[in-house]
This record gives sequence, structure tokens and C-alpha cells, in this order.
Amino acid sequence: MTTTDPSDVPVSPELQAERDHLAAARAALTRMREEVQGTSLMLGDVVNDKVTNAALRRGRERRLAALADVPGAPLFFGRLDFDPGTVFVDDRAEPADTPDRVHVGRRHVHDADGRPMVLDWRAPLCVAYYRASPTDRMGVVNRRRYGFGARGEEAVLTAFEDEPLTVEDAGDAAGDLLAAEIERPRTGPMRDIVATIQPEQDDLVRAPLETTLCVQGAPGTGKTAVGLHRVAFLLYTERERLARSGVAIIGPNRSFLSYIRDVLPALGEVDVAQTTVTELLTADLPERERPAAGWVRRTEEPAAARTKGEARMAEVLRRDLWSHLRAPEETVVVRRGARRWRLYPEDLRPLLDELAERGVAYGSGRELLSHRIAHAVLSLMEAAGEVCDDRTHAQVRRDPAVRSAVNALWPKVDPLKLVLGLLTDPERLARAAHGLLTPDEQAAVLLPGRPRGPRSARWSEEDLALVDEAAALVERPTGLGHVVVDEAQDLSPMQCRAIGRRCVSGSLTVLGDIAQGTSPSAAKNWSTLLEHLGKPTGHLRVLNRGYRVPAQIIDFAARLLPAIAPGLGAPSAVRRAEGSLTVTSADGSLAPAVAEACRNALKGEGSVGLIAADHELPALRGALTAEGLSVPLLGEVALDAGRLVAVPASLAKGLEFDAVVVAEPASLVAAEERGANRLYVVLTRAVSTLHVVHSRPLPEPLG
Repeated sequence: MTTTDPSDVPVSPELQAERDHLAAARAALTRMREEVQGTSLMLGDVVNDKVTNAALRRGRERRLAALADVPGAPLFFGRLDFDPGTVFVDDRAEPADTPDRVHVGRRHVHDADGRPMVLDWRAPLCVAYYRASPTDRMGVVNRRRYGFGARGEEAVLTAFEDEPLTVEDAGDAAGDLLAAEIERPRTGPMRDIVATIQPEQDDLVRAPLETTLCVQGAPGTGKTAVGLHRVAFLLYTERERLARSGVAIIGPNRSFLSYIRDVLPALGEVDVAQTTVTELLTADLPERERPAAGWVRRTEEPAAARTKGEARMAEVLRRDLWSHLRAPEETVVVRRGARRWRLYPEDLRPLLDELAERGVAYGSGRELLSHRIAHAVLSLMEAAGEVCDDRTHAQVRRDPAVRSAVNALWPKVDPLKLVLGLLTDPERLARAAHGLLTPDEQAAVLLPGRPRGPRSARWSEEDLALVDEAAALVERPTGLGHVVVDEAQDLSPMQCRAIGRRCVSGSLTVLGDIAQGTSPSAAKNWSTLLEHLGKPTGHLRVLNRGYRVPAQIIDFAARLLPAIAPGLGAPSAVRRAEGSLTVTSADGSLAPAVAEACRNALKGEGSVGLIAADHELPALRGALTAEGLSVPLLGEVALDAGRLVAVPASLAKGLEFDAVVVAEPASLVAAEERGANRLYVVLTRAVSTLHVVHSRPLPEPLG
């Protein structure tokens, strides 16, 4: 390995050549961006069409954002030297008379003549960087990895390691820099892992668009990073298709989305929607009906949450919606000049029954019924010798008598008011839920109080999934090309149905860990969850090798697995770190011991998270303030507001910290129905050191 300080000291000629190439690549990227800026200024509005010009401006803005340099993210992180006689056509290796090499980086960079200086890691040729081995070299002679140091915000190339692939017993020549990059301390949001993707991860990242992929990933296996990098890969290979249909990432909460926000922009992808399940379900609800305190105003009791989350609620809603249809009782009389055309109830009944049996969306049925009634009237007119055409059909459809008949037979339904009415009327609910819900379950799912309308109702997250189901029964939602769902194990069947409806013709990347399921409706297996998502043939893959969490921490947390996830294999860690796990008994005085643990953690590098049960965190923070330690609360501040942050246990899922201090595990277990699963989540957030502080006895598996 060749290495040096980031400071200006003498370096080897080869290292200096690599630094020069990095500087030249940065200059080339700047030139590429300036060319786009210059083109934008020169072209201005190119056509006399506001919509077209707006689309062109958005395209140029996206291109400029994609070409933005990120000083802390080096433009390349590796190099491939190929067998003599190899050149590259369209990023693919082909035989030739001279050797060649490529630098592998986060995005494509070319010089003024169009020659590649850095190849995008997603290019077909770059697969070799992640998968080539001495037994299958893929044409590679040598793989080089780079190490970087920091000078202010700038990343400075400080080292490189060569891994010759022509020698069978070369060993792990690239181990030092690869391990250093994986273990590098961090503060603030998540970084990309493009420099350290492992072969089993790369196989998932490059799965084709048509494949729905479900990844069961133990803590520290990189499942979230795999999902994000798969999005970047799909946008590279299927950009035109996905530009039309759209891509979305669904996370468990805003703190998690804030944590992952920088990954895709660092890879040059800036046009991906990131949302939570609640935001997804409320995006199309009318703002005028939104309660002043927000859509989610309460938390369901676990039993009620489970019932509302089950798929049988979809049938309850379907029954209630279609019970709004009314049998024909009145004759429809259409006046055309001096003539009267009549459709009697026995004429209308088959039209109504035929549509109801077809399985059309409720809203579409109203439109189709008006067509059917108009067609029946035109048949009477033509039988009497009148000449009819499309204009006649349209005029009859708009006739007040036809519109009145449609409104009477097939009334308009507002999804919010439908669910509100169903969940506040016990008799109506009993009719719709007959044979599906027990009387106790019916009582449990009713809304509290007597809301006068949607604005005064105290909605829960589970209620919103019911509203979305009702809205989809009325009018089917627009689909997306690809959706990534993280922490999917906590989705209820009804939430799965809501996501699946938006991806009927697209594909999914489903990420999660059955052992980390903490919601009342948490999945027990992935096959059932995929069925609820509408993707029963999705491919299940397992990641169980942890690259960031030390073995001591993983093994300690895994003691909980037999109780919380029977049959799920324990994860394995690829590294051990002495001193990574500390368990301290506070002997009845918790706050001083927690304060001391936080101070010790701050002596190291990187981020520190203090995690405790939600209800105990306010008092604990107050006690720590008395101890002279300020601990800002996640949610009130961002992750990058400081090195130390207090994290409610309910928000810890998906986050990582270099050091974690866990206060009172017994309280975490007792705080909720699936408290042991929550404790497993909390114990696996540390990637360097975990300090558990307790004044009460530890939960039995950990004692």
C-alpha cells in the first residue's frame, strides 16, 4: 500500500499522477456543468410554448443538479487495469491491440474531446470492480482502491492499494483501505456505499427493473444502501421509462428520510420522490378537510390497530361502498323536441346490475351508467326512425333527466366521508362487517367521539389506510414505475395494499428485517406481505453478513432473536472490535451513569446517539442537563445538528451512529407490546461502540 498525509508533503510519482488525474477530472466536471449553463443561457425559451419551455428548463435544471460536484465525495474511488489487448466500446470490454484502464467513480466524466476520464460505477464494464476475483478475473489484471483524507470540506487522495487478480494466492490485498472505508466514522446523514459494495450486494443492486426484489437484511448488512443504489442503477439503465412513470422511496418517518437524503444526490440522481406512508396516503386528500392539528391525531390501541390493518377491512369497505347503489323506482323521461322517450325501472335494472357485476371502479361506474342509459334512449329513437350520431349521444347523456337518474341510482361518494360514516355508525358498520368482524372488533374500530365531519375527526394512521382503500375503490390511483419501501416489515396489510396499488404495472424493492418488526401489524413472513403488495412472485433474498456492526454488538443483540423471531437465523459480523460493547449497572442512579457514558462516547470520533424509551426521554434529558450535558432531541433538531443527539426509541429504526448509549433496556421492553423487538432495533444502531446503562435488571435473554 502507498499512503501519505493529505498535507502538502512529498509523495510518490504514481500517487501524484493519481492526484493529478483527480484534479483533471474535477476540472472536466466543472467544464461539463458550465457547458450546460452556457447552453441554458444561450437557448432561453426556444419555442413559443410555455409548457414546452418549462419542461426544457426543468430538464436543464436537473442536468445541472446532477453535474454538481460534492467536495467531500471523491469523483473516483477505484481503478481497473485490464488484460493487454482490451479497449472499450460503449463501456464494454472488447479485444484490441493495446491495454487500457478505467477509473471507476460516482458519475461519468469526460474530457473536452469526449474521452472518458471516469466511468460511472453503473456502467456494464464496472461490474468487474465489484465481482472480479482470481478465479473469475473478468479480464481484470489489477484492481486498485483509493484512500482519501479530508482537507476542510475537500477530499484529498492519500493512498492506494493494488489487488492483483492474476495471482491465485494474492490474499486480501485490498483489506486495509476497504475496511477503513467501511468503518470510517460519520456524523450527520448516511453516505453512499458505492466504493464498498460487496458482490452479494451488487447482485441485488443490478437486478432488472421487471424484478420485484424483497431483501431480508439483518442489521448492518447494508439493505437500505442496496435499495438506494438499486434506484440509482435503474435510473441509469431505464431512465426514459422511469422518467415517464416516476420513482418513489417510502420510509418509516421523516427522520429516516432526512438520514438518507444525501445518498442519491451524491450519485448524481436528484429527481426521486421521498415520502412516508402517512404522506403517501394523505397526498391527494382535500386540504379543506385537513384537521388543524394534522391528519394523524391519535394512536390506536394495538388490538384495534391490528384489526384495522387486516385485509378483511377491504371487504368491509367494498360492501359499504356498493351498498350505496339504489334499485330503480322511477321512470326516466328524456324530452327531445315534442317527443318523450321513456326508460322504465325494468329497463334500467339490467344496466345497473351489469355494471355492478363487472368490477369497475365505483367512480367509473357512474360515467358508464350515463353512457348505458343514453345508449338505451338512442336505441328507442333509432327504432322510431330518427337518425342519431355521437352528438346526439352526448346530448342525451347531459340531459337533466339522465343526470338525475345517475345521481339517484349511483350516488357520488366521498372517500373521507364514507369512512367517517362507516366508523361512526355502529349499525352501518355491523351490516358491512357481518361475518367478517366480531362484535368486539366492530366496537374497537369505531372512531372516538362524535365528529361532525372529517376536520373534527381524530384520525389514526390505520384510518388513513382505510380512506385510501375507499378512494381506490372509487377511482384507481396513478401508478409508479418503481417504488422502494424501507422498514417494510412494519406495514399492515392495508398499507401494503395502498402501496401495491401505486405499483400495479411497476416493480418494488422491499427492504426490512422480520426481527425488527415493532408495529401491531408487523409481518411474520415476507411471502404474505408480498401477496398484500400484489407481488406474490417477488424474489426473496437474504443479507445476513454485517459489515459495519462489530460481532460483539451483533452477538449481544442476537440473544433476543429466539424470542422475537423464532426460526430467523442470527446475523454474522465480518469484523470484531475489542471494547465495542460495554454494559454498566447504574445501581439505582441512572442519569449520572448515562452522562458518563455519553462523555466517554464523545471522546471518540463520529456521531453519538442516546436512545431511550420515548416516555422516559424527557426526564432523562432534564437530568442530563443538570449533569452539565446538553442533549438535543432528534425531531426538534436534525441529525447533523451536533455530534450527540437524543433519539426516541420509536425513531431509531434505520438510523446508524458511530457510538450508541442505550438507557434502561427494561423500560424499552415494557413500553409497548413488541418492546423486545424495539430493544433489538435499538441495540443494533451502533457501528463502533455500544454502551448499555441500566438500573433495573436486564431483560432475561441479555442478563
